Amino acid sequence: MAFFSRRLLFYFFALLFAATLNFILPRAMPGDPVTMMFANAMTYVSPERIDAMRKLLGFVDAPLYEQYFTYLGNIFTFNWGTSIKFYPISVNELLGGAIGWSLFLTGTAVILSFCIGSVLGIFAAWRRGSTYDAFISPSMLVIQSIPSVVVAMLVMFTFAIGLEWFPTGNAYTSGTTPDWSSWAFYKDVLYHAALPLLCATLSQIGGFLINMRNNMINLLNEDFITMAKAKGLSENRVVFNYAARNAMLPSVTALSMALGTAISGQLIVEMIFNYPGLGTVLLNAIHARDYQVLQGQLLLMTLFMLFFNFMADILIVFLDPRLRNGDK
Repeated sequence: MAFFSRRLLFYFFALLFAATLNFILPRAMPGDPVTMMFANAMTYVSPERIDAMRKLLGFVDAPLYEQYFTYLGNIFTFNWGTSIKFYPISVNELLGGAIGWSLFLTGTAVILSFCIGSVLGIFAAWRRGSTYDAFISPSMLVIQSIPSVVVAMLVMFTFAIGLEWFPTGNAYTSGTTPDWSSWAFYKDVLYHAALPLLCATLSQIGGFLINMRNNMINLLNEDFITMAKAKGLSENRVVFNYAARNAMLPSVTALSMALGTAISGQLIVEMIFNYPGLGTVLLNAIHARDYQVLQGQLLLMTLFMLFFNFMADILIVFLDPRLRNGDK
């Protein structure tokens, strides 16, 4: 409990620090978002209406410290303001409509790439120097080094435009009313997500593979592995119960970091396949200087990152008996 208490205190101050940066950085950007919003409308707007809109969107003429404490109060009450670009839609509603798609696409891709990469890395380490290791490790690194935009375009032109096996974009068929009680709608969602999911998964397998391979190789010469082999245990038991379980500890941290960043969405993949995730929302907010949405999404990304790191701390304690027993 002392360990968890210290971690919670650390994450609280990390969140406060991130919220402070989140407050300062958008206000350091040049330009006035409210004035820009009316300038894009190509019509004359009186100064009184501009001032009223500034107050409505939270851009009040007050000392910076008052704005800061008001901002902190709004954070903890989940009153994240109104979008400038999509007025009068609230930031909560805008992010809430996109978060599910990003979690489904990017979260599934992270979990799939972690499972596939870890298994491939385990066998690559156990059979290091073999033909399998010489082929699979460099191949995955080459795929990972290819820019996401190139992978996504190749996949689209091959399977969507060339072979016409899959649709070229969107999360479901255009004109369809989402019906989450219908199995046909779920199949339609999976059908449209196949290519974006493939691109997002391929770009991450190599990192998990190399991470697991290196961890395994460092453990294979340890005394407890030699003892397990000397006792005559089966190869599968030595590999998975002894070596892989201990090599998994650093990979759990890498998985938590990947899941924490998954909430930001796969920006390139979402753009190419016109997928309605948070990556697309963030890009639109940057172009429109939509401070409210930018602050809300960056804060959401911070919360997810801290949450998954805390989950990793808990999981590592349960996986590593030395931490449970208080060993140093």
